[in-house]
Amino acid sequence: MADTILKNFGLLDVEKGKLLSGYQVLIQGKEIARVEKGQIRASGAKTIDLGGRTLMPGLIDCHVHILFVANHAGMTSVQTGIIVPPSMLPSLTTAYVAELLRGLIRRGFTTVRDTGGADLGHKMAVERGLFEGPRLFVSGRAVSQTGGHGDGRNRAELQEPCECWRLDGNIARLADGVPEVRKAVRDEIRLGADQIKMMAGGGVGSAADPIDQLQYSMEEMKAIVDEASRSHTYVLAHAYTADAIRRCVTAGVRTIEHGNLIDDDAARKMGKAGMFLVPTLVTYHVMRREGKKLGLAPEMMAKNAYVIDGGARSLELAKRYGVKTAFGSDLFHSPDVHQSEEFAIRAEVLTNAEVIRSATSIGAEVVRMNGKLGVIKRGAFADLLAVDGDPLRDIRLLTGQGERLAMIMKEGRIVKNALGR
Repeated sequence: MADTILKNFGLLDVEKGKLLSGYQVLIQGKEIARVEKGQIRASGAKTIDLGGRTLMPGLIDCHVHILFVANHAGMTSVQTGIIVPPSMLPSLTTAYVAELLRGLIRRGFTTVRDTGGADLGHKMAVERGLFEGPRLFVSGRAVSQTGGHGDGRNRAELQEPCECWRLDGNIARLADGVPEVRKAVRDEIRLGADQIKMMAGGGVGSAADPIDQLQYSMEEMKAIVDEASRSHTYVLAHAYTADAIRRCVTAGVRTIEHGNLIDDDAARKMGKAGMFLVPTLVTYHVMRREGKKLGLAPEMMAKNAYVIDGGARSLELAKRYGVKTAFGSDLFHSPDVHQSEEFAIRAEVLTNAEVIRSATSIGAEVVRMNGKLGVIKRGAFADLLAVDGDPLRDIRLLTGQGERLAMIMKEGRIVKNALGR
């Protein structure tokens, strides 16, 4: 791969929240080799003129479920339990996953963290160039107690799930008691999980657990965290309420997913512990608008109404107590349409610079790639976007389907080039 020099752009410094002028960037292989004010000279390098556009790091979504591909084939199995893809052959599911991954990177998301469902095979398919898509950090199947958010059975189902149940399109596996949860975590790590997902409280998309249910005993939670930490990884926890979040702090969880019903005390404890919050506000707005049309059960719609208003306040509390907030979407329906709406929703509470930081440098911290992702600096991966305009002034430039992204680059390779339009 030939060396590449980028010139004629405004450099978006995500940490400072400023647009800098007069810089050039040299890319060698997959990485940024130099970022310098003035002209860079490199023998044999090709030069790309960005036409005065904004150059910024590739985006990071820290909460996706790429196996929710049923929406592209027609939702046929929305039940009163957790939403899972319809019964499709794995080969067909894989084809739809490929389509979803291609859409993600075309919207500028060069990295995503899958929080339940995707496995090592999906990650390897992208790394080997078989699928065009973002860099993946996969969680395998989330660990859930019986009757927890990962239990896909409705209240009328009396059968016990067999061991193979977790492999049939589900995003979670059931494990109860300390020995079982240790075994489950060990197995997910064996299968290639980058991090471990735990269901620590009730959820919107599950029938049998109220939002305020506190799931797993403290002994089980600490065992899950211990197993993850001994394999040099971490635990992310599904939790809405302040009580559930406080228990996660005690157990040593690293990131809280959703967190809509957090309070001052829980936010203060998270900040002191150095934890991350990953809100997923867009999914509740989509469910409120389209849930009935999709056939979501009344119980799910009621729980969605209960948590949606807390989303904005969770951002405010996180900011107040120094909790770093990463970008997440969590869409089970039409991510190709709605994923980027999360930017505009957050911008009603936060500054554009803060919203951009959540989807770049903070996301990089969450996936433990500080300095390699989410920034434009020497040694970072050349994951770059050329934007038609300044997103610090207009965050909506990052919404839609990437139509305002004139160039998308991942690891030095151009995925999209519309600079000449």
